[in-house]
Amino acid sequence: MTLNQNQENMAGFHGTTILALKHGGKLAVAGDGQVTLGDTVVKHRARKVRRIYNDKIIVGFAGATADALNLSERLEGKLERYNGNLTRSAVELAKDWRTDKYLRRLEALMIAADNTRMFLISGNGDVIEPDEDIIGIGSGGVPALSAATALMRNSDLDAVGIVKEAMKIAASLCIYTNEQIVIEEMALKEAGEERT
Repeated sequence: MTLNQNQENMAGFHGTTILALKHGGKLAVAGDGQVTLGDTVVKHRARKVRRIYNDKIIVGFAGATADALNLSERLEGKLERYNGNLTRSAVELAKDWRTDKYLRRLEALMIAADNTRMFLISGNGDVIEPDEDIIGIGSGGVPALSAATALMRNSDLDAVGIVKEAMKIAASLCIYTNEQIVIEEMALKEAGEERT
């Protein structure tokens, strides 16, 4: 699943690439490090993937950095309020994002995942859980998603290996994506374990 239409609606918005997938009992979320201002690369090693809520949630964001950090902090506040319930927190954040006059101006997309769920959250009020346990966002989201899907189906790579290779492919195609990749991984809950 990719979401580029929201990005196209943002004048002059050129993002990054964030890829998240579940494979072989692991969750892996990857992001590149490039920050672009206009037609100039101003930073090569930005960290766009990080852990929040006592390292139980991994978030990745594409878009304006300050806006994305604001949203990450707001999501963490919702997680505190709802005792780490990612589904409820994501829905409440999306509601606020869509209805709040200030938040509606934020130019970012976010992926949030824990060891049971994975969501794409947008300013349109979208909270989307993918059918196939894989999401790609940002300007390189489509090539990263395509490469990762092929690798999941046709290789013996683990989750980290897949996102690493898929991000390299995206970087070779997308001028707003580089190969300075940050990856966070987490073991998934086994069937029968209690969800929180």
